[in-house]
Amino acid sequence: MAVPTYDQFVEPILRYLAAHPNGSAARDVHEAAARVLQMGDLDRAEILPSGVQLVYKNRAGWAHDRLKRAGLSASRRRGYWQLTEAGVTFANAQPSPLPRAVLESILREFNDVRLRRPGANDVPTPVSPPTGADSVTVSPDDRLEQALAELREGVATELLELLSQVSPAYFETVVLDLLHRLGYGTSRADLLRVGRSGDGGIDGVISLDRLGLEKVYVQAKRWQSSVGRPEVQAFYGALAGQRANRGVFITTSTFTQQAVEFAGSVERIVLVDGNKLADLMIEYEVGVASRAVRIPKIDSDYFEE
Repeated sequence: MAVPTYDQFVEPILRYLAAHPNGSAARDVHEAAARVLQMGDLDRAEILPSGVQLVYKNRAGWAHDRLKRAGLSASRRRGYWQLTEAGVTFANAQPSPLPRAVLESILREFNDVRLRRPGANDVPTPVSPPTGADSVTVSPDDRLEQALAELREGVATELLELLSQVSPAYFETVVLDLLHRLGYGTSRADLLRVGRSGDGGIDGVISLDRLGLEKVYVQAKRWQSSVGRPEVQAFYGALAGQRANRGVFITTSTFTQQAVEFAGSVERIVLVDGNKLADLMIEYEVGVASRAVRIPKIDSDYFEE
């Protein structure tokens, strides 16, 4: 079962707060809504891709945000939720379950209206609404995560296209640059490209210490077709010829199941396929530049008295 979308949290939160007219701690509301939605432990443990918050608590928070924007609830103090008088009246007047049209009016009508500042008499300023059904069922944090995932996927695809066009020698250099960013070698000079005809399957050598007593050998394959067991086995043989204990086999394509099983059986080879390669290049910014996005979030510690 997937974590319910944030619109599904609205009614459980509304009903729980209606049953607790004096208000309740947000964490208790989160748990009550999760129970009503029959969420299991695995769903409750799911974390946003950003790693900053549990998904169900994030979506519950956005559901309560919509109730606040509709004037049905409020946060009288930090981490404490309570229905307004209008919210109590609304909850008592509405059947359960809430008609979809009523739920959508809460989500859509107030989805993109700025909150009115206390005491302000001006009309809240609308902002451009998102289009489609997602504007109702997907929270802003989820939309942001989806957008970031889409951007990342696009960059990964473009990276693999670019890598397929560079020369084999330059690809080997890219691989060594990445491994250095990953922390291999005390300096970039400790990673040497040695790929050449008759290299026995070795394209690079990494010295893990200044004296070169411990080394990792690298093979980099800029292929379109899958890398099979014979190629991985040949690399294993090249490692044995060098009396090496560690090897990294990197390709722009994929490995066959037989190749993966062989590498797992010998315990001295790490396989990195194209998808993993692109992910690592993005994460460690090799051939990739990242731009910072400023996302405002309340600093709770600042308001501690």
